[in-house]
Amino acid sequence: MFLTRTRRVEPATDLYSNLSRLNRMMDEALSGWNDGEAVGSAWTPTCDVREDKEHLTITLDLPGVKPEDVKISLENQVLTIRGEKRQSSEATDERWHRYERSYGSFERSFTLPTTVDAERIQANAEHGVLTITLPKVERAKPREIPIKPVSGVMAKPEKIETTR
Repeated sequence: MFLTRTRRVEPATDLYSNLSRLNRMMDEALSGWNDGEAVGSAWTPTCDVREDKEHLTITLDLPGVKPEDVKISLENQVLTIRGEKRQSSEATDERWHRYERSYGSFERSFTLPTTVDAERIQANAEHGVLTITLPKVERAKPREIPIKPVSGVMAKPEKIETTR
């Protein structure tokens, strides 16, 4: 006996899937070029992006970066965070044995979904961590839709007596 599964394809989902796959292939093909970082970036801060019912949150680790050295912009649904981690330039006679910390400019960009309310975006910096809160528009928040019975359709069945 052979069982065959049929796969129903949704055009929008299939298109998104193909674009995602193409994006991954391009990332893999170009990953060796400039270590996958933005052109001109000396370093790339790490980030987390998470979502709940009310908003999206982007958190970036920016140790040693002053809030006034960071600029956040939004254009055509693309949120861009630019900044610079400055090296202290002290003239000393010290000899360096190890130099591992990164300095210089950085840039991170995120394409936002249309469910984000751009007018209510907020950013906070504390202890070297930048947190950007992106509230969702009301229509994008999950909600429960009650089911109302139509008169006569969901009525209780009446007891029918039969005579023999």
